[in-house]
Amino acid sequence: MPLWHAVVLGIVQGLTEFLPISSTAHLLLVRQLLGHPHPDDAFTVVIQLGTLVAVVAYFRIDLRRILAAVWADLRERRLGTTVEGRLAWFIVLGTVPAVAVGFLFKRQLKETFFNLPAVAVVATAFAVLLAAAEWWARRRAARGLPDRNDANLTWLDALWIGCWQACALMPGGSRSGTTLTGGLFAGLGRAAAARFSFLLSVPVILGAGLKDLLDEYKKLRAPEPDGPPSLFASADDAAALLVGTLVSAVVGYLAVAWLLHFLKRYSTVVFVAYRLLLGSAIGGAVLAGWLK
Repeated sequence: MPLWHAVVLGIVQGLTEFLPISSTAHLLLVRQLLGHPHPDDAFTVVIQLGTLVAVVAYFRIDLRRILAAVWADLRERRLGTTVEGRLAWFIVLGTVPAVAVGFLFKRQLKETFFNLPAVAVVATAFAVLLAAAEWWARRRAARGLPDRNDANLTWLDALWIGCWQACALMPGGSRSGTTLTGGLFAGLGRAAAARFSFLLSVPVILGAGLKDLLDEYKKLRAPEPDGPPSLFASADDAAALLVGTLVSAVVGYLAVAWLLHFLKRYSTVVFVAYRLLLGSAIGGAVLAGWLK
């Protein structure tokens, strides 16, 4: 892969991982436009480790407090006695659905949803669901119900939002978009829902990225005759992966900061409109034969 391709993909990943518009869908689309023979290979997942770095860097103070609270609870043989301690266990609980679905149905998800026609359908469907969540939030506000924040999260909320996160295993769903949708339906404010969404992304992105890195190393040692080559098959390929990951980290950090500021003042309607246009454009291009 040329290095400028890696830079472009790093920018795309950094921007779209946290904006509720689906990073995997955009990577699949851009990689096909760039002429990559295997746009659904592990590069699309591993490059997300860069945006993991962005989340950890941006929320480093919060994560430090969460880890300190967990350590204090473990020393005292107690469970979730502080807001930070409970948040840690909520993150663990919210991660379970995505891990279970990914472990049990990874092959079926790849075969069914990692193609542009499916992306068009999924992007459109979850745009409608996000619009419905915004309507629900406005209805709550009209009834005088205050927005909840992540200090008011319950175990049921965490599991509910975690199930929405599992839906993002379908390209076009958008992990940040689905978890925002779940958070709004649960009565969280937009900024609080986004914050929990970003923190919830840490174990999922870390686990998926490391697993695919390990798989790519195994593939280097024992290549698959009919599959794409390992990401480490050549020095150029490894360099492209590193460059793309670094670029996605920088751009992702800026995207997190911008989105949190944006959601304090505005709704997600602009993203709903974009996703509807994206789904329509991809579907139309596929039907016209311009895209595979």
